[in-house]
Amino acid sequence: MQTSIDAAETPPETARRLIEQNDYLTLATADRDGRPWASPVWFAARDLAEFFWISRPGRRHSRNIEGRSEVSLVVFDSTAPVGRAEAVYVEAVARQVDDVDLAAGLAIYGARSAARGLSVWDESAVRDDAPHRLYVARATAVFVLDETENRVSVALT
Repeated sequence: MQTSIDAAETPPETARRLIEQNDYLTLATADRDGRPWASPVWFAARDLAEFFWISRPGRRHSRNIEGRSEVSLVVFDSTAPVGRAEAVYVEAVARQVDDVDLAAGLAIYGARSAARGLSVWDESAVRDDAPHRLYVARATAVFVLDETENRVSVALT
């Protein structure tokens, strides 16, 4: 089974390509007691370092982040044939974006939204009495698989 990087690409190129080509990531969280939860979220990324999504604070993954900020993410093409899958694996620390970083985070999220033909969210949609908030996961480690399905670390840039 080949679940690995293309020999013509470097690991960072593979990771960037997969992030650019895919709209959803799987966000894995755990509550304070360690009970796991995985959620698909539409995302935007700043290179390999930051992953942004919008969610409701009351959702299970959002509540989990409030209690335990360590998360993992996987970005992959679910339409790839069996044996041809590739993925980016990320260890990260997540949080709700605060007011200081909100404009910059929404700019990244908005640029991807616009590029995909979607509505662009403004600050009023993710603060005060609005039902949604912007979240960010800051990568601490990023990996892809090599041709023998071993993890290859990708430098954070």
